[in-house]
Amino acid sequence: MVVTLKDVAERAGVSRSAVSRTYTDGASVSEKTRKKVEKASRELGYSPSLIARSLATNRTKLIGLVANNFQNPIFLEVFDLYTRALQERSLRPLLVNLTNETNPEHSVRMLRQYNVDGVIVATSTLQPRFSAAFRNVNMPVVHAFGRFEAGSPVHVVGIDNLACGRMAADTLIRHGYRNIAFLGGPQMATSTQDRASGFLSQLKAANMEAVNVVYATAYNYAAGQEAMQELLGNSQLDAIFCGDDLICMGAMDAARTNGLSIPQDIGFLGFNDMNMASWSAYNLSTIRQPTPDIILSSIELVVALVDDPKRAVETRIFPCSVVERGTLKPLASQSPQGQLKPMDSR
Repeated sequence: MVVTLKDVAERAGVSRSAVSRTYTDGASVSEKTRKKVEKASRELGYSPSLIARSLATNRTKLIGLVANNFQNPIFLEVFDLYTRALQERSLRPLLVNLTNETNPEHSVRMLRQYNVDGVIVATSTLQPRFSAAFRNVNMPVVHAFGRFEAGSPVHVVGIDNLACGRMAADTLIRHGYRNIAFLGGPQMATSTQDRASGFLSQLKAANMEAVNVVYATAYNYAAGQEAMQELLGNSQLDAIFCGDDLICMGAMDAARTNGLSIPQDIGFLGFNDMNMASWSAYNLSTIRQPTPDIILSSIELVVALVDDPKRAVETRIFPCSVVERGTLKPLASQSPQGQLKPMDSR
C-alpha cells in the first residue's frame, strides 16, 4: 500500500497541513512538530511526492540540460558532472538531445511542457539564438561553453576561444614548429570560428601563415580521420593544431596509417583534455578546458536566476592551460653543463 500524507499525519498526531509544511522548503513549522512528522515518516516508510510538492510550490526542480553532440566522449564527462552536481543540489536534470535540430522553438515548446525551472544550454555548436529563444519566453537560461559577446541578452559561462587559439599557436611556435596547419571542428560552431581566428592571428603576429586550414564535418573520430586526408599531401607539414581531442585522435591514426611517426615526423596539439587524451595510445598534448569549473558555475548561476529572474546578465570566463604530453617534440634549454635537456612541461 502507498503511504500517504494523511497516514503520516494520523501517526504523528498532527494535521495534514503540518506534514505538508514539514516537507516544503521555507515553510513555517515548529521543531517539535517537525520531529513528530519525521519520526512517523520513518516508521511508515513515507517519501513526499515531488509532483505534489511542485504543484504546491510551482517549482518542479527540473533543470533542462540541452546539448547536441552526443557522439563525442567529452560530453559523457560533461553530462556525468552535470547530472551529479544537479542531483547533489536536490535538482533533477532533464536531458534534451538537439542533434540535427535547427529550430530553437521546438526545444522551447518541449521544455515549457515539462515546466522546467531553468535551462542550461551546454554546447558551443548551437548558435546563440537557441539560448536567446529561452530568454525570450522568460525562462531562466545559461549558455555554458558558449561564445561571449558584448551586449549578449543571455548569461554565458565558458572560455575565451580566441585566447585559446593564440595559446595554441604560441605553444607550437615555442616547440620549434614552422609549417603548421589548423584542423577545426564544424565550421559553423562558434568555438571553431574563434579558435581558428585566434590561432591564425597569432601566427600572423609571428610573421607566419598556416600551411592549410581544414574543418571536420563533426566533432568525432571519423571526421578527424577524413579531414586529415586533405592535409597528408603536404610533405612540409610538421605540426597540426586540432580544435578538439577526438578529431585529433582520428587525425593521428590517419597519419600513422600513412607511415608518419608522432612526434618525430609530425606533431599534434589537441583541445579539451578529455580522459582519453592521457591514454598511452595517444598521450596527447592538449589545451585543457576547465570543464568542472564551467559546469559548477553554470549550475550556480541558473539556480540564482530561478530565485531572481531579473538578475543582471553575467559573463563568466575561465582560463585554459596547456597540458604537455608526448605528441610534440620536446622543448629544449641549455643546461649549466652545456647539454641540452627537455624543459619542464608544466
